[in-house]
Amino acid sequence: MDQQPIEALKGIGEKTGKLFRKLGIETVEELLRHYPRDYDYFADPLPIGQLKENQIGAVACLLAQPAELIRVNHMQMVTAYVRDLTGVLQLSWYHMPYLRTQLKTGTPYIFRGRVVKKRGRLLMEQPEVYPPEQYAPLAHTLFPIYSQTKGLGNKAIAKAVSQALGAYQPEEDYLPASIRQKYDLEGYQDALTHIHYPKDRNQLLSARKRLVFDEFFLFLVSIRQLKEKRGEQKSSFPMEPSQEVRRLKAALPYSLTQAQERALEEVEQDLSSGLAMNRLIQGDVGSGKTIIAILALLEAAANGYQGALMVPTEVLARQHFESIQELFAQHNIPATPVLLTGSMTGKEKRLACEKVKTKEAQIIIGTHALIQEKVEYHSLALVITDEQHRFGVGQREALGEKSKDAPHVLVMSATPIPRTLAIILYGDLDISVIDQLPANRLPIKNCVVGKDYRRKAFDFIAGQVARGKQAYVICPMVEASEMIEAENVLDYTKLLQRELPGSIVTEALHGKMKGKEKNQIMERFAAGEIQVLVSTTVIEVGVNVPNATVIMIENAERFGLAQLHQLRGRVGRGNDQSYCIMVNGSEDQDTNKRLDILNHSNDGFHIAAEDLKLRGPGDLFGVRQSGEMEFKLADIYTDANLLKAVSQEVDLLLDEDPELEGEECLALRARMDRYLKDQFDKLNL
Repeated sequence: MDQQPIEALKGIGEKTGKLFRKLGIETVEELLRHYPRDYDYFADPLPIGQLKENQIGAVACLLAQPAELIRVNHMQMVTAYVRDLTGVLQLSWYHMPYLRTQLKTGTPYIFRGRVVKKRGRLLMEQPEVYPPEQYAPLAHTLFPIYSQTKGLGNKAIAKAVSQALGAYQPEEDYLPASIRQKYDLEGYQDALTHIHYPKDRNQLLSARKRLVFDEFFLFLVSIRQLKEKRGEQKSSFPMEPSQEVRRLKAALPYSLTQAQERALEEVEQDLSSGLAMNRLIQGDVGSGKTIIAILALLEAAANGYQGALMVPTEVLARQHFESIQELFAQHNIPATPVLLTGSMTGKEKRLACEKVKTKEAQIIIGTHALIQEKVEYHSLALVITDEQHRFGVGQREALGEKSKDAPHVLVMSATPIPRTLAIILYGDLDISVIDQLPANRLPIKNCVVGKDYRRKAFDFIAGQVARGKQAYVICPMVEASEMIEAENVLDYTKLLQRELPGSIVTEALHGKMKGKEKNQIMERFAAGEIQVLVSTTVIEVGVNVPNATVIMIENAERFGLAQLHQLRGRVGRGNDQSYCIMVNGSEDQDTNKRLDILNHSNDGFHIAAEDLKLRGPGDLFGVRQSGEMEFKLADIYTDANLLKAVSQEVDLLLDEDPELEGEECLALRARMDRYLKDQFDKLNL
């Protein structure tokens, strides 16, 4: 059942199936792995005086007087008042006129909803109404909240998940029994049920622990096996340091930092060692990794080979291509770059592929179009992937396999992962760290503010745009949710279009858009046609706009520190002073402490280390997952200790049984085959 299309579930037809596909859910298995992003906890009812503003609460009361039906701006609204010894609460419902006759004075009810304050009064908007006997079995339960899309609400997704769990036929648990016992891990099917419908917080934590263990385990087994497969491979592409690289380096309008020089030297030693290079360059945003990549690509071309650079977005690929083309033309470098992306026309792709096949182009820049079957390389000696954590194991291997012999592999990441974790996550790679920023970079000015600062922030953004600059505004959600109180891109874009001067072009960008539409928006922003871009974290990687000087991050408390630092790195790329405004929607002291670290430091590695210290096992849903390696649940900061434990278990297992041939590993081997197939299927290979 789990491999069947989503339409196999009762009540899901073609129309609803399309909505699920918008969320990236095509099969029943993918639905089961569409884990909740939060949980709605049904707490005991409180006295009115103890209700907290901007939080969901419940009160047990009698109606003080009959409900009234009034009209507000052509809308029908039912209002009622409840009171107890601690205060008075107004209740309001829109578009539900029938409630006026259904709600009876003198009858006990439990009203549950979000509490807001308007004109100094507490108000509960659109509360759900329960007779006390209906609410009693719900008390202290956790109800899942899923990522949703327009037309597909939380209740519909929860209903589909519940049906899928009932029809799920579990395979044999692939984690060896000895490991499950050692770490007190529940069975996979139980974990799957309990992550969606936990009885209580302890059951939720137990389920999450098992599923996080699985994500780390499958990833690390595949990485270690990849390392074993590569081993110390002899290189078929030996390279000598070239005059062209020295000439271009000397002609640059700036000097490389000591850290850049060290990284370049390590790359050059690898290329000339006679063994295939497998190296990671880890450097903070703006530390100058790209020029190292360009010099390495030129080294390959000067030695008579081809080099490929794969980046996560088409806009970034085009920017890299244009800057390399301009740099080579300016300094008469005899190497030809070519661009290859998915949105190119058939004719453009054919021409580009012909240049690659005949070696008319020595440097190939593109997105994952570089690993499609039709692309044939003449002599691919060097493979570079940028923003490594955006590419899974399948992509890492597929690009390497485009070469007839083992190519040199260089991967780059701006994600500041502490070294202890980087060694585990990038276990198949040697690591170079660029831990200095170029001297001409102005530090970004940071501030953490409350929601009441928004008006000033809008004025500040308008002032920067008046000076010819641009701004990003980041929201944690794409669209409004009945369950989660957080700013969303679609409503915020409309708000800014109203609040900012009419001459300022404000547009939205988010991950649910089609690829072509996203590219057009990013290109228009990069070209300066859009002045303010309201976006989700989709802009975390993928576009370089030196003219952008402000980033305003709404609900900053919902993001991890390392991710906030990544987002902040979208500005500060030009010569002008740049600013990061973090709007904190929480009054929690621990949240304030976390954000204060970012407020006083621009050092990504320091921030990552602090993030590691501050994130405990209880910090699961208040902060967005870090998104590394495309883990769905696992977070390398929150789950750092579990990651280290899994790493040790994988080492022990593969030391004893490198090919997973033992009886205890038969189910694991089958699961690994499926895991790797999934990785490749994502690439449409």
